[in-house]
Amino acid sequence: MDFPPVQPKPPSGLGLGSSDAKIAYPPGVKEITDKITNDEVVKRLKMVVKTFMDMDQDSEDEKQQYLPLALHLASEFFLRNPNKDVRLLVACCLADIFRIYAPEAPYTSHDKLKDIFLFITRQLKGLEDTKSPQFNRYFYLLENLAWVKSYNICFELEDCNEIFIQLFRTLFSVINNSHNKKVQMHMLDLMSSIIMEGDGVTQELLDSILINLIPAHKNLNKQAFDLAKVLLKRTVQIIEASIANFFNQVLVLGRSSVSDLSEHVFDLIQELFAIDPHLLLSVMPQLEFKLKSNDGEERLAVVRLLAKLFGSKDSDLATQNRPLWQCFLGRFNDIHVPVRLESVKFASHCLMNHPDLAKDLTEYLKVRSHDPEEAIRHDVIVTIITAGKRDLSLVNDQLLGFVRERTLDKRWRVRKEAMMGLAQLYKKYCLHAEAGREAAEKVSWIKDKLLHIYYQNSIDDKLLVEKIFAQYLVPHNLETEERMKCLYYLYASLDPNAVKALNEMWKCQNLLRSHVRELLDLHKQPASEANSSAMFGKLMTIAKNLPDPGKAQDFVKKFNQVLGDDEKLRSQLELLISPTCSCKQADVCVREIARKLANPKQPTNPFLEMVKFLLERIAPVHIDSEAISALVKLMNKSIEGTADDEEEGVSPDTAIRAGLELLKVLSFTHPTSFHSAETYESLLQCLRMEDDKVAEAAIQIFRNTGHKIETDLPQIRSTLIPILHQKAKRGTPHQAKQAVHCIHAIFTNKEVQLAQIFEPLSRSLNADVPEQLITPLVSLGHISMLAPDQFASPMKSVVANFIVKDLLMNDRSTGEKNGKLWSPDEEVSPEVLAKVQAIKLLVRWLLGMKNNQSKSANSTLRLLSAMLVSEGDLTEQKRISKSDMSRLRLAAGSAIMKLAQEPCYHEIITPEQFQLCALVINDECYQVRQIFAQKLHKALVKLLLPLEYMAIFALCAKDPVKERRAHARQCLLKNISIRREYIKQNPMATEKLLSLLPEYVVPYMIHLLAHDPDFTKPQDVDQLRDIKECLWFMLEVLMTKNENNSHAFMKKMAENIKLTRDAQSPDEPKTNEKLYTVCDVALCVINSKSALCNADSPKDPVLPTKFFTQPEKDFCNDRSYISEETRVLLLTGKPKPAGVLGAVNKPLSATGRKPYVRSTGTEPGSNANANSELNPSTGNRSREPNSETSETGVSENEENPVRIISVIPGKVEPVKNKEINSDQATPGNLSADRGKKRPATASGAENIQQKAEEKKTDETGPPVPPKARRGRRPKSESQGSATKNDEANKAAGRGRKRAAGGQESPGGLEAGSAKAPKLQDLAKKAAPAERQIDLQRL
Repeated sequence: MDFPPVQPKPPSGLGLGSSDAKIAYPPGVKEITDKITNDEVVKRLKMVVKTFMDMDQDSEDEKQQYLPLALHLASEFFLRNPNKDVRLLVACCLADIFRIYAPEAPYTSHDKLKDIFLFITRQLKGLEDTKSPQFNRYFYLLENLAWVKSYNICFELEDCNEIFIQLFRTLFSVINNSHNKKVQMHMLDLMSSIIMEGDGVTQELLDSILINLIPAHKNLNKQAFDLAKVLLKRTVQIIEASIANFFNQVLVLGRSSVSDLSEHVFDLIQELFAIDPHLLLSVMPQLEFKLKSNDGEERLAVVRLLAKLFGSKDSDLATQNRPLWQCFLGRFNDIHVPVRLESVKFASHCLMNHPDLAKDLTEYLKVRSHDPEEAIRHDVIVTIITAGKRDLSLVNDQLLGFVRERTLDKRWRVRKEAMMGLAQLYKKYCLHAEAGREAAEKVSWIKDKLLHIYYQNSIDDKLLVEKIFAQYLVPHNLETEERMKCLYYLYASLDPNAVKALNEMWKCQNLLRSHVRELLDLHKQPASEANSSAMFGKLMTIAKNLPDPGKAQDFVKKFNQVLGDDEKLRSQLELLISPTCSCKQADVCVREIARKLANPKQPTNPFLEMVKFLLERIAPVHIDSEAISALVKLMNKSIEGTADDEEEGVSPDTAIRAGLELLKVLSFTHPTSFHSAETYESLLQCLRMEDDKVAEAAIQIFRNTGHKIETDLPQIRSTLIPILHQKAKRGTPHQAKQAVHCIHAIFTNKEVQLAQIFEPLSRSLNADVPEQLITPLVSLGHISMLAPDQFASPMKSVVANFIVKDLLMNDRSTGEKNGKLWSPDEEVSPEVLAKVQAIKLLVRWLLGMKNNQSKSANSTLRLLSAMLVSEGDLTEQKRISKSDMSRLRLAAGSAIMKLAQEPCYHEIITPEQFQLCALVINDECYQVRQIFAQKLHKALVKLLLPLEYMAIFALCAKDPVKERRAHARQCLLKNISIRREYIKQNPMATEKLLSLLPEYVVPYMIHLLAHDPDFTKPQDVDQLRDIKECLWFMLEVLMTKNENNSHAFMKKMAENIKLTRDAQSPDEPKTNEKLYTVCDVALCVINSKSALCNADSPKDPVLPTKFFTQPEKDFCNDRSYISEETRVLLLTGKPKPAGVLGAVNKPLSATGRKPYVRSTGTEPGSNANANSELNPSTGNRSREPNSETSETGVSENEENPVRIISVIPGKVEPVKNKEINSDQATPGNLSADRGKKRPATASGAENIQQKAEEKKTDETGPPVPPKARRGRRPKSESQGSATKNDEANKAAGRGRKRAAGGQESPGGLEAGSAKAPKLQDLAKKAAPAERQIDLQRL
């Protein structure tokens, strides 16, 4: 800094010496005054500097001699000299003077000392330029000051802080990257001595240090930051108190004015923590206080800060300060969304840097994974996946479970992130095995979970699964052999549901390919209105298979226009979907089509993106002839035992079976790719294997792909024929079926081939050896179905003489009387299995003939009806077991339903036969209900069954198992949706509205419920409530939307039915009364649930003449068949009386259906009571965790055989249960409770009759007659029906075998039918000869 020249003053008043003291200069140095030039001053000062440099503290004489000179050098002339060289030399002299005269300075005036040190501080700025010729002198000055600690003299000054602040600021400003370590060391020594030896650090001085830590300053001068960092580390013990005070003032007291750095407190805390956590020992509790601030933004700032402190790699803050850590974790549940979001983002760094804290974070991340905010749920996934990709050991199974859950999130962005994240983990750790076998096993579930998502309804989910499969599970860019190996072992290790999903994926892609193929075929046809209409329908179908179908429709139309105009593009697309297209060709085609449609001027092209989606779905990127060949070679290696099966985690047998199943699935979608001698030779080898499943799959592959075998591969043909004959005659039933179909599909002389099988089999049938009957019956049935013209007549004699007369009408063996309602397949007797196949043979024979004019169809239907009426025991000799009866009831019901799918047989099925078939869905056996409902749904959803069969689902309202009711409701939703969609997509379908429109199920449902055997007293409130529940079970789904004023339409149908008569019994008053009563209940429900039903119906409904007569002229039926009081009771939902043990509404276990109370005559001489005692150890069991098994064919009855237990009256302990009302235990409520859907009871509850009823029986005499069994036609009056006897009528409140509600868990009492004593008096009164079942509901 330059100053104007100042005249030197005499050195008086400088402390030592008088004003007359003569200044002594070193030898050779002349007097330094303002009269000489600057150069001369510099020259003389250099000699003075040298003199002082050479002096030491022990030179007392010299110290005294040069004291006046020392005083003179502190004069204004030198301190304010404009020449920087002069100032530098003077500063060096002064520094040496302080060294020489230490510890006492020669200057006593405080003002002079302040001026001197400020002067020296200004000179230190010269350190900035290391290339300056004077730099060494500046360095000498710094070194001297640091070594002597000269600035410590300033502690005696009142305003020393000003000097120190100036010094610190100067040093921090001049430090740069050109300085060596010595410069930095001296600076540190100089500053640290001031801090260490002072009485404290003022706020201003602290600011001069801390300002260098602020990010903006840090970025400007990294060396200043490093200097401050080392200084703080060195002085931590002293400066910590000042730092604590500063943060206390700002954070706690809110005095932001104490420092200009107040607004940077969080940045400073972060930097200070990184430098040395001990600097913040007293500050951390203050942060805990701030975490609880009422200001959300303030909490957010603290959370951001602490996230960095806790998450930094070397931090042990969470361990050292647990209270703060726990307080910080509490912010995961903060009410302020940004705070929760910041907390979740922190978790990723924390997991990666501090795996030991994962346990603490897991519970909080679990809660946040269900956060209402989409962004937070999304970031939870990103957090976990990021850590997992870094190192799988950083994330535990629970954290991965959170990601798994989010694959079903309601938001697409979250689902997508979860699915893609899991796919990346799978590819890294399973496919590439980057972390070894243990890590691969940890995430092996991912492949199954991702494929399960294909079951979701959203097209976005399906498309993402397809993309994940092609890029992560089986990357399409791998070489063919590697790709097929990946697919081979993936398929072998998938769970059954994932396999189904993968099969469905290929099926959907193949279906879309066929749609595109049909679209291209339409382009080849001449333009016409019909062609345009067909093309439009096809485009709509294709659009549904793309994301956002609404927008996709426009893009697909545009793509169709481009196809029509561009023949080359059309040929590329034809090549892409041709059966012979290879994977490499497909890749080229996709790129070529995309290139043609790309628009360079439009970087984001939604149209092109949509077309790419379509191309990705239809392109065969995995399978071609080469791929099939590679798969077959892999399977051969497994057969030979040379494959890496064990290394891949699957057994050779599993690999072979899965490989065949995979090839079987691909034979449906890529049949052309199989056509090679090598492939077929391998399949022939599989046919010779002992594994039945492998052989069956191999036959089916031949069936699907062997159309050219006869012409192109005669050697394969000659080898294959005898094998197929052998399988059709002596193979398993499934093999026989496939063998017959294979012969029919691929050989031209199929009539000869089938005859060679039919004739010996039909001659060798022997009912005495039922185990050898099953396969022949299967083969004969399928032969008669496939070639009816040739075999229908010969089969008639087989059916009449053997199937019906010899097999079905005879019981040769006695079934095991274990009380089970269902047994596994392997425990079913061969005779019953043969009878089931015989029933199927009858159906196949009729389906082949398709002739309802012959007596065969009517006879078969009567036989099947008799099977249902007799509960499966056609001969009624009581030799057949209950589980076998269940099998036969299911077979009979399914057979009627199968025949109904053929229009010619549907016409001759009577209403009575339809009702018997319908009642199977209320069968007492859980598996019968389950399997029948699945078959019913499968046929309805394919539009194979008439609409009236959808009404059967209304009876599911009576099913006591919650899962079955839920399944039925889902089936209804699916069926109604499909029918409505079909009507929209097929304008011509309006002609068939009577059979398609879902609302037309209402009259069928009303008629079915009017003939429900449970519905015996039209005025009984409890029975009406049952009817109402069944009606609402269906109407609730139908009335979800009021499409085309459907509510008014349904109301109109119910009103119109009241103007007709029941066609089944038109002259029976009670039958018509029940019909009208059900109509009134339906009207009551519709009116109460919809305000729109009173509008005019869009059209007059047509009623089915099979069930209702034509309205009579002048017939008016305005009578109300339910009283106003009854109407109120139905609508208010007054609780129905429930039997003891019947009020606990808990979810059931997968195998837990409610057992049955079946009161039938016991063996003579038996005094065993029908009551069973609930095993106390298996009392109220809640549903097992895995509820999915209830829908997957789990046998509930097989695990719970009935034990017939004698219960001594008086020793029966009262059964404790929840929600039991005292009035429900009375005998009077037992009858009133029949026919109701009840809440799920505790295990075994249905097997218990009430103690009160038992006592009543003992005290008052014989009980009322047992009720008619479910599945039996209602008894007529001439047979001594219940109408003649009020008591009997009361007892016969149900007329069906009712569905079971719950069942004992393994180890408890089993479900079944305990038998009641046969009472002679009642036996005389009972007119019907059929057995009856107690259908009393609890």
